[in-house]
Formats: sequence, C-alpha cells, structure tokens
Amino acid sequence: MRNVSEVIEQYLKQVLQQSPDGVIEIQRNELADQFNCVPSQINYVISTRFTLEKGYIVESKRGGGGYIRIQKIELNSHGALMDHIFQTVSSQMDQTMAEGLLYQLEEGGFITPREACLMKAAIAREVLALKLPLRDEIRARILKAMLISLLSK
Repeated sequence: MRNVSEVIEQYLKQVLQQSPDGVIEIQRNELADQFNCVPSQINYVISTRFTLEKGYIVESKRGGGGYIRIQKIELNSHGALMDHIFQTVSSQMDQTMAEGLLYQLEEGGFITPREACLMKAAIAREVLALKLPLRDEIRARILKAMLISLLSK
C-alpha cells in the first residue's frame, strides 16, 4: 500500500493535469483535512516532490486567506527544453538537484528510463569521488554535456 505522501503527490499531479492553465491553488489545512494528516505532511510533499528541478514552481502566501500555488513548467518545445536545462544546470549541481532534473525529463518523456538510469550512475557521488565543490562542478559539466548530446537531435 502506498504511503500518505505518495497519495497526496498523485492527487496534486492529477489536479494539475486537469487544470486548463497548469496551475492550482490549494489551502494547506483543507488538503490536510481531506487526507486526514497534519499540515506539515502537505508541506513535506510540496517541498520534496514539487521542486523546480522536478519541473514545478511553488509560491505560497501565509495567513488567513493564504494558499499554495503550484505551477507545472511546460517544456513543450525544443527551445523551452534547452532553456530549462541551461537555467537549471549551472556551474555546480548537487546530486539531489541533478536527479530531480533527470526525473522531470524522464517524466516528460524527453529521456528514457534507461538513459536516466545511466546518467544517474555517471553523476553519483560514489563515482565522482572528489571533494566539494569540485564534485558538484564536474557533475554539472557531465550532466549538461550528456543532456545536450541526447536532446540536440
């Protein structure tokens, strides 16, 4: 059986998919009531599963009329995809950010699960056994080179 975080994630992705403009606004407390969990569980799901690296922009407004707005970044053209890669992969990239970007590209159908797996293996901290910040610099260069090579068809 799936855990509550996975159920909440799938629910939010489904609502986002049904949204005509790719944006949803949610009330954290209402969503927590709906899933019978604490509001911090909602925060956890949003902060770990709806990140920029995974293709989402999240805004929040606190207070009585507060909300959390989640927007899916659409990579529907080659130019938008390449722009996103150049914006996301800077001169340094930690493993979590790199894996988030690969997750987004795989989920969007831009790379295959096998390609994602190979790239994850190549940029893993165990393979790049270097001290920081050099490891993050090398990871960013390798990842950018692989993605440009794969996606510049």
